[in-house]
Formats: sequence, structure tokens, C-alpha cells
Amino acid sequence: MPNPLYDALFGRHIGQNTPFLILPDGRTITHDQFIRSAARYANAFSDKGLTAGDRVAVQVGKSPDALALYAACVQAGLVFLPLNPGYTASEVDYFVGNSGARLLVCDPADVTELTPVAAAAGAAVETMDNTGRGTLRDLAATLPDTFDTVDRGAEDLAAFLYTSGTTGRSKGAMLSQRNLLSNAETLVDVWQFTKADVLLHALPIFHTHGLFVATNIMLLSGGAMVFLPKLDIDQLIRFMPQATALMGVPTFYTRLLGSDDFTAGLTAHMRLFISGSAPLLAETHKQFEERTGHRILERYGMTETNMNTSNPYDGPRRGGTVGTPLPGVELKICDPDTGETLPQGEIGVVEVRGPNVFQGYWQMPEKTAAELRADGFFITGDLGLIDEDGYVQIVGRGKDLIISGGYNIYPKEVEQVLDDQPGVLESAVIGVAHGDLGEAPVGVLVADGSRDLDLEALSQTVAQSLARFKCPRKLVVVDALPRNTMGKVQKNLLRETYGDLFKG
Repeated sequence: MPNPLYDALFGRHIGQNTPFLILPDGRTITHDQFIRSAARYANAFSDKGLTAGDRVAVQVGKSPDALALYAACVQAGLVFLPLNPGYTASEVDYFVGNSGARLLVCDPADVTELTPVAAAAGAAVETMDNTGRGTLRDLAATLPDTFDTVDRGAEDLAAFLYTSGTTGRSKGAMLSQRNLLSNAETLVDVWQFTKADVLLHALPIFHTHGLFVATNIMLLSGGAMVFLPKLDIDQLIRFMPQATALMGVPTFYTRLLGSDDFTAGLTAHMRLFISGSAPLLAETHKQFEERTGHRILERYGMTETNMNTSNPYDGPRRGGTVGTPLPGVELKICDPDTGETLPQGEIGVVEVRGPNVFQGYWQMPEKTAAELRADGFFITGDLGLIDEDGYVQIVGRGKDLIISGGYNIYPKEVEQVLDDQPGVLESAVIGVAHGDLGEAPVGVLVADGSRDLDLEALSQTVAQSLARFKCPRKLVVVDALPRNTMGKVQKNLLRETYGDLFKG
């Protein structure tokens, strides 16, 4: 039995001395070099006793070696679990423990703090810094650069991605080989990627967008990536003449437009600009097209499904929409109470079905049953409609999800930390419009009267428990939270009240 994901994305490049990763320091890593590096890591995993189906948690900075760990896991039949490097030790403790990871790979700077976390879960620890150096590379360096690929089937799990839960308990979305490969195959075709393409890659690789969309597409098409460690507008502009495509979140495009060096001439040779992970403002669409002549292509996806819809490559790319369902993906708008399909043009909950839809939430059968119907449709929680031309519009988000700089923030998780602070009676966390991030989290607090709230000190305390991107950009104190007749906090009123907080 073959290994479909490895064979399609990685194995086909063995012996190919074509450019794969173009690095800011001028180095180029070929496809063959990358595959051989991954094989060494696969051997390292094997030497540590890992076997097919075991989970490998990876919390490291972006580097070619970090990406090779993904390939190594696929080749060795392991389940890859990427974690945001910004997560605190207490957050990592949950992910490692819940997943049952056999190995945790972390930054050397964090090893003292995370070793007991791994030990409590029965996991081994190896290190890798943002240049790829660490104990794991030292181990792999002495091992063969070939590895007997482990047989896996299409329905075997390839990855876990944890998505924050509305109750504060994160959910491990189980993604199979079929989920990842089918989506990559569809997107290569729909967006017309070929081996001639060079993608500007400044996205993180612990997230669906940067890993399973951008990277898988380029591996499948045989193209190259300018592999940047993070979003740096000067570097984007510097390397754009070498590229044909860019994938980003709205923040990429607002910051590019803020630079005088970003000109029509710089983009004249570019084939495609893609945006996702958060809605793109109509004004950004307009300004970008006026500046460059290019129309940004928006698409819609999520952790549990990868990509669901896309504006067309050839055809009208409509701002305010996320295009039409991808080939092989079914999408319908349903009544949130009854689950009945609604007529075209009516607003309801978006549900999707297709080979891209995940297998369920790890060790959460009740949550899986609540969100993944028996007929295969996934209840996204997003509110949307299908217009008269078949384009999907996302008009709101269920569960008060905040998307800040492309990262998902579930208010409940932040509220639980705020509510635990001395002097805080209760809190409400909302997303407020932010010129750079799209939205930024704001914490609205009610004091319990036992002490004066020191907001600066409170912010510092919260930062010890939550990843930086989840921490409220501002804290405000009110006498009481607005509530409806049923006692539910009216966050819509709070969003109206503080909607201009970051303006001016």
C-alpha cells in the first residue's frame, strides 16, 4: 500500500535539483535536498521509537528544517501537530496531554519550562531553534538521507490542528491524508499553479493557510517558494520581483499599501494575489486595484476543512464575497435552529461537505456529533448567504469569533483568564475594527469592588497565560455589562460602543 500524501507531495521530488526554498540569506534549497533532509528526520523519529499513528507536537520557529519535520511525519506515518510558538507553557501542556503526543519538539530557550510539561504527558523532548539548530538536527545529521516510506491509506490521519473552543477547551481537528491531498489538488487546478510559479511565503507554518494551503500547493505543482521567516514588508517588496504569486491575510495588503515602495511597476509581472483567514475590507480591494491593477482573489476556509470556496481565477473577483464552492465541495445555507436548507439569498449558517472536511475532533465524540452531521455536512458556525450569481457572502460569525491578523481568537478562552484575576467580577471580550490587524481583541471588565483595578498590571498577568495574539489590546472598565432579557451579554452593543477605539 502506498502513502498517497507523501507520494504526491514529496516522493515525486526525489532526485529533482530544482529550486524549492529560496531563503533571504541568498541560499537555495532544492527539492531533492529538502526531501533528503526530511528523510533524516524520519529516521530520527524512528530511532526514538515512534511508529505509525503516533503524534509529534512541534512548537518551533519557521525554518526549512521545521518544514522538513512535516514531510518527515508524513513519510514515517506520524501525525503532525504544529503549535503556535506564541503559546505559553500552560497552553502547550493541554495540547501535548490531550493529543497524547509521543514527542515534543520545542525551541531550546523553552526546553527548561516545557520538559516537565512533556514528562507529565509521557512525551520525549527534542529541540530546534528558528534556524533549525538543536538536538533533533544533531541527531538527524548522523542518519541516512533515505527512509523506507511507511504505508498509509487515504483515511489515515496526517495532522492534528487545534482550534480554540468556545468553552475555552481547545479541540483537535483530525485531518486525514485525503483531506489534505484532495484540497491541494483542487487548489492547484483552480488557481492554475505550475512548476513555473514562485510563491512569496511569509505566512506561519503552524496554521492551515501557510502549511496546508501554501506549502502543499507548491509541493504539488513543483514550484518554488521565497521562504521568509515572518511578515516583513521590506522583504516582501525586495523579493517580489522574483515571485509570481503571494498568499497573505488582509494585514499583508494593508501594510503593502502603506509603503511608497509598493508600486504598479513592482507588481506588473505578478500572476496572482490571494487573501484569506479574515475578510478583506472593500476599501482595501479598491486601493489595491487602483495602485497595482491587480484584483485580490479572496477565498474561504477554516481549520476543520481547509479551503471551501474561492473567487474565480478567470472571471469576476467580487469584493465582499468569498466566491463559489470549490469543485467537489458542497455548500448550503441552513436555518440555525432546524438545520433546514434556506432559499437562495437568505442568511443562515454555512454548512459544507466534501473530501476536504475533517474526520472529527480528537477524543470529543459529543462535540464531533454536534458539529459534523451524519450525512457529512460540517456546521461551520459562520453566517452567510448565497447571492443570485452563486457567490457566497460571509455576513457574520457564530460564536463571537475574533480574527486578528489572521489568527482565530475565541473570546471565552480570554474571558476565563480575565475572570480569574483578583478584582474582576466578570468580563466580555469583543473584536473591534483595527486598521492593521482587521480586528483586535478588547476586554471589557466589571470590577468586584474589592480593589482598584491596575489595568497595566492585569495585562501583564494575562500575557503569562495566553499567547500574545490572544491578549486584549485594550482593557476598559464599566459598571455593568449590557444584557438582554434572558441575561445574555449583548456583545453587539459593546462592539458599537467601542467600535472607534482604535481610530484616529
